[in-house]
Amino acid sequence: MTALPRGKHATTALHVVRPSFKFNNTGSTGGFGTPPGLSNGGDGGDWAYIPNGFFAMDVTPSLRAGLALNVPFGLTTNFDAAWQGQLIALKSAIKTINVQPSIAYKVNDVFSIGAGVSFQKIDAELTNSAGAAGVATLKASDKGWGFNVGATFQPSKSTRVGLHYRSAINYDLRGTVAFSSPAANAANSVAASASLKTPNSASLSVLHAANPRWDVMADLTWTGWSNLQRLDVIRASSSAVPFVLPANPLGGAAGTTFSTLQFEWDDTWRVGLGANYKMNDRTKIRMGLAYDKTPTNDLHRSPRLPDQDRIWVAFGVQYKPFKQGTLDIGYAHEFVKDGSVNNTVTGVPGRLVGHFSSKADIISVQYSHTF
Repeated sequence: MTALPRGKHATTALHVVRPSFKFNNTGSTGGFGTPPGLSNGGDGGDWAYIPNGFFAMDVTPSLRAGLALNVPFGLTTNFDAAWQGQLIALKSAIKTINVQPSIAYKVNDVFSIGAGVSFQKIDAELTNSAGAAGVATLKASDKGWGFNVGATFQPSKSTRVGLHYRSAINYDLRGTVAFSSPAANAANSVAASASLKTPNSASLSVLHAANPRWDVMADLTWTGWSNLQRLDVIRASSSAVPFVLPANPLGGAAGTTFSTLQFEWDDTWRVGLGANYKMNDRTKIRMGLAYDKTPTNDLHRSPRLPDQDRIWVAFGVQYKPFKQGTLDIGYAHEFVKDGSVNNTVTGVPGRLVGHFSSKADIISVQYSHTF
């Protein structure tokens, strides 16, 4: 915020995301094989529309205050009913919204520091087939608090270095597990809870104005995905009737584990390079390239998030239609490495074996206005 000109600044943006996740069977067996009526799930990706907004203003010549509204984490996959992996995953949707007031202080012409408080809300919906019990649906939500701190160092007019840290947020999600079969739902629907810790992250970024027309940029980001090792869904109420899946009864006492999602994720690094080319006082061309390491692994990767390492390629245009307004339009494509899966379900013979062919396209539109 301290790098912005004096005055009030408002920014709003919309990101249209279209991921694609297509399963390729390479040897599934037992209950995950290919008898008549089972499909490969179609495309598990779908359109998503992600907004964000920012506001910043002067408090004193050296102190700025701001407010951000964004979506730091999200996940949606949705496979066709009666596909080979239906006992593992049908729909997976995790949505967050973050409200963050911040302040920034310009110590001098070289150093600036800043900090903010994050208030986040998370909603989760996970569904899968439960055999004769129909579709099992877990819905849960919670709210949590976190913080972030940052600093910038500007050794010259042409070079700026930034450091940023964002804390993890602990959630105690609470909700319900229900079944589409009325008989199963009457006997086994329960109140449920699950503990979830989001990753913390740290970034180092550099911008250098090589000449009046070219800027070059780089960033290195570490993300603590190892916070996600497993997600245990705990019964908050009892259900006493075993139903459908052998050796995995749906019934149980309050306090026992209803289901477990294994993540076993690792911390990751992401590296990005970019450049801006100033065509004239109104138009700027942007371009970038990034390598993003996946936190998942071949042993525990699931259809709920069949992620793999990816390479980002992006370009965009910034245009100033008038002095106070700036319009940015950008496009990014993610080349995602195929992600293999080898999953089982307790009590069900066989394995889901195959790999996912994945990719993603993102279109972003942003407008900024200075008052």
